[in-house]
Amino acid sequence: MRPPTTFGSADLDGAAGPAPVMRVRSASAPAPGRPVNEDLVFRIGPLVGVLDGATVPEGFDTGCVHGPEWYVRHLAARLSLAEAARPAARLTSNLAAAILAVRADHGGQCDLDRPGTPSSTVCLLRDCGDQVDYLVLCDSPLVLDAGGQVSVVTDNRLDEAMAELRETVATVPGGAADPVTRFRHAVSVQRERMNRTHGYWVAASDPDAAFHAVTGSMPRRGPAAIRRAALLSDGASSAVEQFGLTDWAGLLDLLSVDGPGALIDRVRDAERDHPDRLRRHKPTDDASVVFCEFGTAV
Repeated sequence: MRPPTTFGSADLDGAAGPAPVMRVRSASAPAPGRPVNEDLVFRIGPLVGVLDGATVPEGFDTGCVHGPEWYVRHLAARLSLAEAARPAARLTSNLAAAILAVRADHGGQCDLDRPGTPSSTVCLLRDCGDQVDYLVLCDSPLVLDAGGQVSVVTDNRLDEAMAELRETVATVPGGAADPVTRFRHAVSVQRERMNRTHGYWVAASDPDAAFHAVTGSMPRRGPAAIRRAALLSDGASSAVEQFGLTDWAGLLDLLSVDGPGALIDRVRDAERDHPDRLRRHKPTDDASVVFCEFGTAV
């Protein structure tokens, strides 16, 4: 396995001075045996994020010459520019601006209205000094430790679409097509519900998707103050959701002590040792973690 990439821990500017307001550690690794990582972790000043590009089945017609890896890198770059231009804007507004800018980055050579156009989940957290703002779009959850309680911010709309996808796969006669063709057909059904009312929402080519994200804020001071947060791609959250290696509080404790790379290692071991618990069409997945610890606000 390629070792996880990491941008380590640092204060906001890397300069000497008071204790850091937000300490950040991260790791991201492609699925074993795959040269490309369709996840991306990033930090833009007080903003951190995890993006998880949607894998496209072999032979699936996306109408686009670009892929998920290209999309997540352009989306992160455009988010950086939007945050720099409007640091006080809502996360939804800056995400919408970034999606619109990436639409232009395609250069007019792609059919961006086709359901298979490149897309990504989004999980963002921004330290505003007196509060922390967050945004979750699609299935990259955010785990929060605040006020002595651990909670999880999730967007479950994709789960409903996936349940329909599994039903679709089950209704295709076993001899009707090979597994790749069957899966390609099922993904087509799922993508038809992408960025639609009563469907699910994800960053793709429609900036309106940003305004359907799950958003909120946590205080930095007082009894309900945030202490820790973990932003996860579903390849990393599978430690709890899929393999049951620990609960959400235990996941935060593991990250506090051993770091994000150790969590990814645990997931890789589980993928190898418990293939019966795999719930995806893929035997393994890209995995990404951003872990934040909050000191005293100054």
